[in-house]
Amino acid sequence: MAAENLKLQFTKLLGSSYAMMLSALFEDGERPFLVLSPEKDDAAYLYNDLVNILSEDQVLFFPSSYKRSVQYGNIDNENVVLRTEVLNRIKDSEKVMIVSYHEALIERIISKEDLEKNTLQLKKGEKISIDFITDMLFEYQFEQVDFVYEPGQYAIRGSIVDIFSYSGNLPYRLDFFGDEVETIRTFDIESQLSKATVDKVSIVPNIQFQSISDHKNSLFDFLGKEYIISSTDLAFVCARMDQIFKAVETDFRSSEDEGKIRPEHLITGKYLQTKLEKRFVIESGSNTLFDNHDNIIGFDTSLQPGFRKNFILLGEELTTRRKQGYKNYILSSNPKQHERLESILIDIGVSVSFVAVNFVLHEGFADHDLKVCYYTDHQIFDRFHKYSIKKHFTRKDSITLRELSDLHPGDYVVHIDHGIGQFGGLHKIEVNGKMQESVRLIYRDNDVLFVNIHSLHRISKYRGKDGEPPKVYKLGTAAWSRLKE
Repeated sequence: MAAENLKLQFTKLLGSSYAMMLSALFEDGERPFLVLSPEKDDAAYLYNDLVNILSEDQVLFFPSSYKRSVQYGNIDNENVVLRTEVLNRIKDSEKVMIVSYHEALIERIISKEDLEKNTLQLKKGEKISIDFITDMLFEYQFEQVDFVYEPGQYAIRGSIVDIFSYSGNLPYRLDFFGDEVETIRTFDIESQLSKATVDKVSIVPNIQFQSISDHKNSLFDFLGKEYIISSTDLAFVCARMDQIFKAVETDFRSSEDEGKIRPEHLITGKYLQTKLEKRFVIESGSNTLFDNHDNIIGFDTSLQPGFRKNFILLGEELTTRRKQGYKNYILSSNPKQHERLESILIDIGVSVSFVAVNFVLHEGFADHDLKVCYYTDHQIFDRFHKYSIKKHFTRKDSITLRELSDLHPGDYVVHIDHGIGQFGGLHKIEVNGKMQESVRLIYRDNDVLFVNIHSLHRISKYRGKDGEPPKVYKLGTAAWSRLKE
């Protein structure tokens, strides 16, 4: 049978040993992977494990476009950015490991041809007019604003063009010299300060817009034949997709709401199974989708014991494993935890050594073939382990550009050094011979303070009791400093 149709089954890969195995296959081979988890939480924990073993650049998370589920609507822009980034990396034929789950897979996506057609490539040093870029952004349905703070926006200030594409986690700042792109930089939306210089960028619109793509395909139509598909429960993934499809179909037929998602924008689990039949698939575990596998590869792993802060039990486990010829590894993202654990073991009379590893996995395990044990600090200390998916434009306590655009003259704001004042609008002022955007704050007796747009982190919205105007301070006095103390 051709390698493209190969079906393998791995058995007894417990805990995070599955992530370890996938990482080894990925690093040793030339092919990219799509890994399907039963649920979003499973996918997120697996994603974290793979990122810690490999790198964030090699491992991508492909979420649903929706905050909860496609059944309930409510698009999440951050998820749309993550999905677009993944599709862009696939389009560029990069070797990556993609992690996803059934609710993300069920949505049809833009075709590769339509994504190419709706992508504006910009390179450092190329000749292109700002007017042409503006026309393209208008066609892509981007919104022109004073300052970009979320995907789908752009701003023009003289020879500088800021664009927040759906294809990346940071907006781009293009500095022109005439019609030549002189520099391209990413920048932080809160501080407006540059993060990194790049040579080329891809500007992609919101791929959720129906007008962007005439043809919607499944993710499998977008993936190249070289992708290896792996899962711990493909049967569950397909079954859940069928259930969601049926629920959406029933809801659509009984509803008069034209905004409801249409069943033809989704794929079924049965459709997925027909696609998988022609793919290289690795199933791990006993609940498999395919009955006949070309090869079944058995492993011998066991889960980390639940110590629940029982350090005597931990000491006995480490000592026993060491005598049996195992090498003990303790994983923690905090080096102080290793020191703390070593001190606890010494206090209870355990002298066995362990190898400290400065990253963490979700579930510890022992590999009895390789004679190694991986213990996680959160399981030892009985702490909840929370996964983390990278966010693109998260809210901070300081005022955001979105909030700034919503402020009206006279609204109250708080400056960390000068106290409560009133918003007086955006103004351009000359600083060292250059015009800079600034926020004008008005204090008592009409004192005025200009805050550079790069220092927005020093300003926050005033949040007080409704109907009670706050006390506005006078600049240059110690009243606010005394109040803070």
